[in-house]
Amino acid sequence: MPLSYKDVTTADLAPLLNASGLWQKMGERFGELKDNYETHVHRALSNGNWQGQARAAHQDSATVTASEYAAAKAEALAVASLLKQAHTELSRLQKTVKDLVADAKAKDFKVDGSGKATYVGFDKLSAQEKQALQHDPDYPRAVADAQQKAQEWTDAIAKAVGAVDEADQSVRRALGRAPGLGGFNAHAESDLAKAGTPGAGTTKPDGWKVTTTGPGVGSSATGSPSYGKEGRLKAYGDVGHVTAKRSLTDGPADVSVTADAYAGARTTANYGFSQKGASASAEASWGGRGMVEVREDSGHIPLYGRAEGFVGEEAGVSAKATKKEVGVGAKAFAGAKGGVAGGFEFAGIGIGGTAEGWAGGGAEGKFGYEKDEKTGKWKIGAKAGVAAPLGGALGAEITVDPHKFGKAAIHAADAIGDAAGSVKNTVSSWF
Repeated sequence: MPLSYKDVTTADLAPLLNASGLWQKMGERFGELKDNYETHVHRALSNGNWQGQARAAHQDSATVTASEYAAAKAEALAVASLLKQAHTELSRLQKTVKDLVADAKAKDFKVDGSGKATYVGFDKLSAQEKQALQHDPDYPRAVADAQQKAQEWTDAIAKAVGAVDEADQSVRRALGRAPGLGGFNAHAESDLAKAGTPGAGTTKPDGWKVTTTGPGVGSSATGSPSYGKEGRLKAYGDVGHVTAKRSLTDGPADVSVTADAYAGARTTANYGFSQKGASASAEASWGGRGMVEVREDSGHIPLYGRAEGFVGEEAGVSAKATKKEVGVGAKAFAGAKGGVAGGFEFAGIGIGGTAEGWAGGGAEGKFGYEKDEKTGKWKIGAKAGVAAPLGGALGAEITVDPHKFGKAAIHAADAIGDAAGSVKNTVSSWF
């Protein structure tokens, strides 16, 4: 059942933020349990003193258990993010409804419990003023005008209430898709806009989770004067967008496959100026693009590989300078391009590279670094390319996860200590 005007105006959204904090703590706790398990259970039997099939079976089982802890952390943190975004979005839309009602009242319109507006300005007139107004030739027109404006206020309030209901349904869909099937979801989507999309997340019997949108057209313009100025403009005409994901878990392996295809046209522009810094970007593109990515995250050195293709035209510029992100970039291209990318991570440090072949005309260059608030990772990346009419592009990306790097350093220190102790014991036994 859709939310009513009363539902929207009386809802207490604070529990969403409280629940988000609890899920965040739970996710962090699962991460601590994973690290503790790997250190004191999984790694305890990795010194080479125990060999054979039983040891191999134990290590495989321990790897799966550690992966489940990691998946539980990912799922919990995704839910925490969804709840936090839900609180922000629903609070904003609820405020829009209340602001509309306040504006209506300030202009002498009364809003009842169902959201219907009625003009009450005539009630404020004195008896003499009412009598004079009723004999005014323009009185019928004034009454009709008041009724028309009352209907406009009623329609505006109803539309704002509908926006809250639409966002609420999006949150419901997103939270319903976060849990895994038969286990924790290591790839739970933490972006509310993606996870709450209608039609997203259909899981087929073969294990593929397919998201489909389009065809459709639309536009939006948003802005906020709080803590500075920021805004976003967007217009799109989508032919279709399909994303398919699958997690392939077989024993200790944890492999995920993602395929994505899009066709259509989009134009976006963003700007933001506040005490945190400044940013601005604009981009336009039309055509089709596709991507396939494979990741292996269960081993000590996670790996990924990706293949991409694009046919069409695109152009864009961007610049950002904030406390946690600096970047500049520009691109313009028409034609077809294809490329591959790959990388690995070791001890919290990831290194990746991209190579593309271009057939058409254009150029691209970008550089930047940023901190991901969700993961705590720092990312440094650069890319450059040119074609006239043949050419290509090369790019590189380095990520640093301070938490993982610190844990790796501790594990390394422990290993050195264990080795030193083993040598000491061996030498002592000789004498």
